[in-house]
Amino acid sequence: MTSPSAPFLIDLTHQLTTGMPVYPGDPEVALRPVLTTDTAGVNVLRVHLGSQSGTHVDAPYHVDVTWPTLDGLPLELFTGPAVVADLRALPDRTAVTADQLAPALARVAAPGTVLLLATGWPRFWGTDRYLAHPYLSPAAAEAIARAGVRTVGVDALSVDRTPGPGAPDGEPDGEAGAAAEPALAAHRILLGGPEGGVIAENLTDLTPLLEAQARDRPITVSLFPIRLAAADGAPIRAVATVGG
Repeated sequence: MTSPSAPFLIDLTHQLTTGMPVYPGDPEVALRPVLTTDTAGVNVLRVHLGSQSGTHVDAPYHVDVTWPTLDGLPLELFTGPAVVADLRALPDRTAVTADQLAPALARVAAPGTVLLLATGWPRFWGTDRYLAHPYLSPAAAEAIARAGVRTVGVDALSVDRTPGPGAPDGEPDGEAGAAAEPALAAHRILLGGPEGGVIAENLTDLTPLLEAQARDRPITVSLFPIRLAAADGAPIRAVATVGG
């Protein structure tokens, strides 16, 4: 029988499927058999997707061609001890403030800590409302960078505001002050530090990690991407290890 305090793994990855949700304007995902055991003796799948499909990481090159590509980043950026910020009470299209992140950032002690943002938005996966997620204000992103965090993950479509449909109850798309913010401001702050950083997006529900953190159980996450050459990002298999 497994001990209640024994380490265990949690998969934080959305399954890649044909027609799955993608960021507005990104390539659609399509999986099609190209060989089958009936005709060729083996099963082989043709995979069509964008580099930002599903659960994925962004490299600095995603927002600036002079910044490092995915293959120019050290592997250490894709794994580490994790701290989870509980942002699940925030309403649609809310800009997260530095003060709201302060309790989580106060837990960041070791170099290489990964900050995970739990918005609760996976419950809207596959609906228009998934685009109406909370997002980091520039001040919040600056606070993360000042804390020395180089790897940030979120259980939503982006760390920045996503354009398009998704505001509930007929509310207008957007919020006061959003138009005045630079495009992808949080991306540029988090990815553009002196040594570069990475952002993981479209993680699945982080509630189990918040519960583990509340019990003071150590959490480590792995966010290793497919090894694409000179890429802006790539899909990942995101996995958390909850320790004893």
